[in-house]
Amino acid sequence: MLVGYMRVSSADDRQSVGLQRDALVAAGVDERHLHTDKASGARDDRPGLKACLEYLKAGDMLVVWKLDRLGRSLPHLLGIVTDLKARGVAFRSLTEQMDTTTPHGELLFSIFGALAQYERALTRERVIAGLAAAKRRGRQGGRPPTIDPEQIEQIRAALDSGASKASVCRSFKVARSTLLDTLERVGWTASAKA
Repeated sequence: MLVGYMRVSSADDRQSVGLQRDALVAAGVDERHLHTDKASGARDDRPGLKACLEYLKAGDMLVVWKLDRLGRSLPHLLGIVTDLKARGVAFRSLTEQMDTTTPHGELLFSIFGALAQYERALTRERVIAGLAAAKRRGRQGGRPPTIDPEQIEQIRAALDSGASKASVCRSFKVARSTLLDTLERVGWTASAKA
């Protein structure tokens, strides 16, 4: 069975799915099997897409008018199509003429996969270079510590004098996981009163 997915970015009436609907129906998708979202492609919480993906079963084919209607980024798009493939669901994009049931479509999908891997590698490279540059300027990457060094000493003293971790969390207004992570980082060993 052919199942279609359509999306427009704007929730108001400035954008319409009419063009997409016409193309999907012309491609053989029954109007009863069309799923729609009026939301940005960057959003993860698209109820139409979720319902569409849950509706598909092995032997079905998901049809979209254009690739950018489905995924918010190349890795996201590839994740969706890879999941469909693992479930035995084919994928077809009308504009890009990608059909995973054909050798041509498989080739395009493989090329997109390589491009996504390249994009991830470039992103990782840029992050590492940015962290190295910040370190050279005397800055350290990551979130700033929640508990400053003075508070750490006060917390250690309180724990060493027998205070419970729960009372320390309440007194210093920190989450238990933050306290435990900080204590581990500074090398404090738990006493018998934990």
